[in-house]
Amino acid sequence: MTALQQRTQANTAVVQGGVRLSGEVRARGSKNCALPLMAAALLTQETCVLHNPPFIRDIEAMANLLTSLGVRVELDPNQRTIAITADAISSTRTPTEIATSFRASFLVTGPLLTRVGEASSVHPGGCKIGERPVNVDLLGFAAMGATVESQEQDYRLSANRLNGARLYLDYPSHTGTENLMLAATLAKGTSVIRHASSEPEVVALANCLNQMGARIHGAGTNTIEIEGVDRLHGAEWDVIPDRHEAGTFALASAITGGDVTIHNTNYDHLEPLLYKLAQSGVTIRGTHDPIRVSADYPLKAVEVQAIHFPGFPTDLQPQICALLTQATGESVIHERVFEARFTYVEELRKMGAAIQVSGEKAYIRGPTPLHAAAVRALDIRSGVALLLAALAAEGSTRVTDMQHVFRGYESLPEDLKALGAQIEME
Repeated sequence: MTALQQRTQANTAVVQGGVRLSGEVRARGSKNCALPLMAAALLTQETCVLHNPPFIRDIEAMANLLTSLGVRVELDPNQRTIAITADAISSTRTPTEIATSFRASFLVTGPLLTRVGEASSVHPGGCKIGERPVNVDLLGFAAMGATVESQEQDYRLSANRLNGARLYLDYPSHTGTENLMLAATLAKGTSVIRHASSEPEVVALANCLNQMGARIHGAGTNTIEIEGVDRLHGAEWDVIPDRHEAGTFALASAITGGDVTIHNTNYDHLEPLLYKLAQSGVTIRGTHDPIRVSADYPLKAVEVQAIHFPGFPTDLQPQICALLTQATGESVIHERVFEARFTYVEELRKMGAAIQVSGEKAYIRGPTPLHAAAVRALDIRSGVALLLAALAAEGSTRVTDMQHVFRGYESLPEDLKALGAQIEME
């Protein structure tokens, strides 16, 4: 059993509510940044080193995936580094049990296809929050000259060498943008990705690829241009702060009427959340690292639209819903990314939340006193929303299936306990 598994084998959180959080906490590196960076190491025979990655289940799964391809991966939680050397690739097939465990597993297909000339995988898994097709990736690979064979949900890709192409994405998928950008780095000629994702993690990946010798321009806008090169070299990268973890700490402070200072933050990445918190009556101090978040009730109802960056992040949508159960009036959340993101609402209702869902919208009436209940984490973000609700609830709440949360958060219960929360793992 690995150290990570030992830390996360307890999968039920018991939360005693009604405690005001205060103190200081540090956000870790971004999961959604570290995973594509690990995949990028497949593009070179030289060693790549990541600094400040989170040591979570999805990172371990990606390390296991790379190892299964013949890549050397060294995880060092003490030094907070991951060293990856892909000097010899012995397989181009993603093992099914790994592919179905997390969506980012599909990010190795672009690097394998452009460097080795082939890749295969079943449809990637992950949180069950709606349809998450890989059509963006597959159509892009085909436009660059790859042969794409699909049988049910098994994909086989091959190409002698990819060619630069003009690619238009039907929607700005961040994993699709990343996968095509990775593939285009070693393609012959120039590729242009239109309607590209502008998420901060996409920008971080482009910056790191440029450190490896890639020629990428326009990351952070909806048009990215990649001039293919013959080879890339090793590099060292700093993983950007996790805006979703930092945002979770901000929401935890707000829902408990607390006062928490959050270190290792990027204000620009957090601005969509911080704007809504301020609109609801939460006090935000600081426009750069660190950021201090405090709240005095009553809070005001707000309207939130979860949409691609720079809009409000869908990965913080369940958590702000938990907070809005404590705001005065009717709040509205419009989920415009994942159609099944609201599955967590029934769990919040078990705690007394007054929430009605109609299509892509949730209507939250508040303030509603929350009470203890036995609830279940359905995915990473819904599990965190339930933890936040439990912090504000009367009594002792049991949140089961916490293994989902540990896919995205290294030690959230311990971090919240350090701020005063009463949480025990069973």
